[in-house]
Amino acid sequence: MTQRSNNMKQSSELFKSREHRCAVRSARRWATALAITVASITAATAHPDPSNLAQYTDPAQPAMPIPKMTLDLQRTALVVIDPQIDFMSPKGAAWSAVGEAVTEKRIVPNLIRLFEASKMAGIVVAISPHYYYPQDHRWKFQGPAELFQHKIKIFDRPSPLSLEGFRGSGADFMPEFKPYIEDGQTIIASPHKLYGPQANDLSLQLRKQGVTQVILTGMLANLCVESHLRQFLEEGFEVAIVRDAVAGPKLPEGDGNLSALINFRYIANALWTTDEVVAKLGTPAAE
Repeated sequence: MTQRSNNMKQSSELFKSREHRCAVRSARRWATALAITVASITAATAHPDPSNLAQYTDPAQPAMPIPKMTLDLQRTALVVIDPQIDFMSPKGAAWSAVGEAVTEKRIVPNLIRLFEASKMAGIVVAISPHYYYPQDHRWKFQGPAELFQHKIKIFDRPSPLSLEGFRGSGADFMPEFKPYIEDGQTIIASPHKLYGPQANDLSLQLRKQGVTQVILTGMLANLCVESHLRQFLEEGFEVAIVRDAVAGPKLPEGDGNLSALINFRYIANALWTTDEVVAKLGTPAAE
């Protein structure tokens, strides 16, 4: 009996040892894959080629008609998607993927100008934020971007009922934007979970303010911005994209900025620059 017990104990220890080794090998494979991914992202974004900017130039002879969108400030809103540290700050979790576009497009200073012009014009300003809670990390299936975001813990908060650790975290708003966002007038919608506003109350809040025209800005150009654009159009909003106030990732899978821009040309009611929007809101453009 004793010999049998010893054999069973040894077998159990051997099984546990094998299980442990498998877990270690799996963890090492994941760490290696993550390191390779980060290295490739860093290499791709460290030295941007100015000649690549030419690919964002609009066609000299477009085939598509150009809509004539005219703002009615009584029913216009500036909507800013994900103006948060994890997306827009070098300290953010996603900076290696989006930092090049955020920098070359001057997203932060352009958004400051748009916030300021919108407040001076008296139009509605709304934020569509992005937060992940512990329950979101227990999803049974996810797409590639979801897996990436959850692995780097972007926009994480400990609970939907608590702001513990929120201030200064990656989920917090950019400090430069807080005077405009936290002024008691800006609408802060409930969080969208994947890409579009279908799961939050943004459209309801805008409709309750009589808004029918949206000036759309923020992150990420090819994911959340494009998804918000498509949903707004389906709901009957008239939508203008501010082309130098949106940014996307540049990864081996492709340039999110270019893919978004192509679709913006096909479906947005207007594709303006920050200078153009500021002028339309009644504020002089930057020199």
